Formats: sequence, C-alpha cells, structure tokens
Amino acid sequence: MTDLIVAIGMVLAIEGLVFAAFPHATRMAMLATAKTPEKVLRATGIGSAILGVLIVWLIRG
Repeated sequence: MTDLIVAIGMVLAIEGLVFAAFPHATRMAMLATAKTPEKVLRATGIGSAILGVLIVWLIRG
C-alpha cells in the first residue's frame, strides 16, 4: 500500500512540474488529445496499462 501511495505522489509531482514548466505545450497536448478518436485513446490507454504492469512485474518480480 505504501508503494501505491508513493507512486501516486510521484505521478502528481511529475505532472505538476510539466504543467508548471510547459503550460502552453501542455494545453496544446490536451487540445490534440480532445481531437483524438476514442478508439485510439482506448488502445493507447490499454497499451500503457499493460506496459506499466509489465514494468512493475519485471522490477518487483
């Protein structure tokens, strides 16, 4: 459970830094994402989730 909370904290810190350092680029990325078809977003999300699980599985064993 501690690892999950640490991971969430790290995600928030990294996202916060990106928003603070590159606000215009972040806004443009959000606009591009809003125009992306749902099918592509869903496939990207599933792929990212699988990759994340594989990375954790390989590191944690």
